[in-house]
Amino acid sequence: MRTALGTFIALALVVAGATAFIGGPGSATAQGGGGTIEAEVKYNGAPVVEKLKVNKDTQKCGTEATIEKIVVGPNKGLANAVVSVAGAKGATTAKAGKPVLDQHGCKFVPHVLAMMPGEVEVKNSDDILHNIHTYSTANPSINKAQPKFKKVMAEKFDKPEIIKVTCDVHSWMLGWIAVLPHPYFGVTKENGVAKIENVPAGKQKVEVWHETLGKQEKEVEVKAGQTVKVGFEMKK
Repeated sequence: MRTALGTFIALALVVAGATAFIGGPGSATAQGGGGTIEAEVKYNGAPVVEKLKVNKDTQKCGTEATIEKIVVGPNKGLANAVVSVAGAKGATTAKAGKPVLDQHGCKFVPHVLAMMPGEVEVKNSDDILHNIHTYSTANPSINKAQPKFKKVMAEKFDKPEIIKVTCDVHSWMLGWIAVLPHPYFGVTKENGVAKIENVPAGKQKVEVWHETLGKQEKEVEVKAGQTVKVGFEMKK
């Protein structure tokens, strides 16, 4: 009996170990083996505020639109920069919650949406006619009207790339969708900061993309259970 029981326990341990190993991407990292990257992106230059007169659907759009190509906070933090870990391998599960791109106040909210490949909800909160027009190469382009009675449309982007989004009805509307192959990404707010958690330990390349100011990258050493900070400065 004891021999049989010992054999059973040993076999169970072997199977458990094999299962953990073949779990592959995300299995070890998800159990606390990763660290956090805190990136701060600053703008080197005078704040740029562009305004445009609006004369269409002013009851929803207002009479003036703010162009969000370069949004800078009080501490020169740069908003709307996509921070990601280039070539990261690990978890392949999407972040919780379905990505949402809203049209509110005749602008895309958020201005820059980062997501993993899959479905996105495109909302129309303005109760007026909008149009979703995407410009992409890896994914099929979309050019669809979204009338006021169609509050939500589901669209799908299966391949990683940066996608430009416009509205043909309101020419000043501009947004971006960054489709990334892993969950190690973030978008900076007006303080210029983005945090990426559960990044696999080891040397990692941090990449920053901004619609107007281009790309930068730096290498960092990620340690399990710790936060590593990295700074970027972007200018025209």
